[in-house]
Amino acid sequence: MRRFRRVIAAVALAATAATTVAACGSDEGGDGSDAKTLKLWHYESENSAMGIAWDRAIQIFKDEHPGVEVQFERKAFEQIQQNAGMIINSSEGPDLMEYNKGNATAGLLSSQGLLTDLSGEATKRGWDKALSPSLQTTARYSDKGVMGSGNWYGVPNYGEYVMVYYNKDLFDKYGVKVPTTLDEMTTAMDTFVGKGVTPLAEAGAEYPAGQLFYQLALSKADRKFVDDYQLYKNPVDFKADPLKYGAEAFADWVNKGYVAKDSASLKAEDMGTAFISGKAPMIVSGSWWYGRFKDEIKFNWDSFLFPGNKFHAGSSGNLWVVPTNSKAKSLAYDFIDITLRPEIQALIGNNGGVPVAGDPSKITDPKNKKLIENFNVISQQDGLAFYPDWPVPGYYDVLVSGFQGLINGSKKPDQVLDAIAKPYDDGVKEITGK
Repeated sequence: MRRFRRVIAAVALAATAATTVAACGSDEGGDGSDAKTLKLWHYESENSAMGIAWDRAIQIFKDEHPGVEVQFERKAFEQIQQNAGMIINSSEGPDLMEYNKGNATAGLLSSQGLLTDLSGEATKRGWDKALSPSLQTTARYSDKGVMGSGNWYGVPNYGEYVMVYYNKDLFDKYGVKVPTTLDEMTTAMDTFVGKGVTPLAEAGAEYPAGQLFYQLALSKADRKFVDDYQLYKNPVDFKADPLKYGAEAFADWVNKGYVAKDSASLKAEDMGTAFISGKAPMIVSGSWWYGRFKDEIKFNWDSFLFPGNKFHAGSSGNLWVVPTNSKAKSLAYDFIDITLRPEIQALIGNNGGVPVAGDPSKITDPKNKKLIENFNVISQQDGLAFYPDWPVPGYYDVLVSGFQGLINGSKKPDQVLDAIAKPYDDGVKEITGK
């Protein structure tokens, strides 16, 4: 699943919303230093932290580049996820685009020669100093498209991680305490089930189910497993823990009523709106929801790290990538640079995002401070474990199908593990030649 993490899934992302932001001429060749148009695509909702910050970055870019037209189009996540290679290999593609990080996405396109090598700009503009080594993992790819080393093919300007969002009012109503261990988590969910309340809103038709599986697996994982699974350092046994535990625990949670069986057909937006409406005590999902929840939720809510885990799904945020066919590369580099400035980083932090180069003293909201503090806890203990769909191309759909089957009861855990093991093994062999 892409950043199995992901789909901010705001209503605005349901369809393409094209907006021309200034006015002028046409692109011309070379590095784009004489270009008069910057075609910019991203898929963040208008009220998300990144959407707000990048709107401001567009305005700054316009102010600093008089006579340059910014043609901005807001795309749906799935639209870019499914068609990125074809889109950016055409003359109709953007000059600069938000794209998903990881081997199966940015890594794949970089290995196909479709993305511009940004290594020189990273050194020249200090991006290599602004981003910590762990955050650079998703920016750099080998010639085979494996993240963690090699040239820069993307630049993140925010971080992200998966957590548990909870409805404080429902917790208080049913006398449930915030859990600090996985056992306490199951006890809390038993309490809700006993009152006729489904504890977790879920979505089997998109990434959230895979996030839950991965969080459960990571409760039994160490760094060696993460490196083996994500970076192919050693073969991965899908019939052994932690993956075996993750699948079995997921099925157990469904059987105990922690997850509704009819959620197999639901999408991330359905899960998010169920939580926003106050119907769901909890969801397990990512920091990308934070700004929207702050904007739309009317009840008391908060978040906590998945209890007991050292490792959590998370990474740098998505990447700014510059297609090889871009006709305005120099302008694209300028825009990327603006998004790493203190003003834009502070906007990300103060609107519920996780800035990668922000000053914590500039973050004023207590909820936002906690979001950033928890991210710092994870990153400082080397606890970012990336996302389960990242290792091989096409794995997102494999995982969605597998965990839909666990939710609706059509597959048993060992069948799901078999179903997701072969595409993983085949993909690793294709990438590594081993």
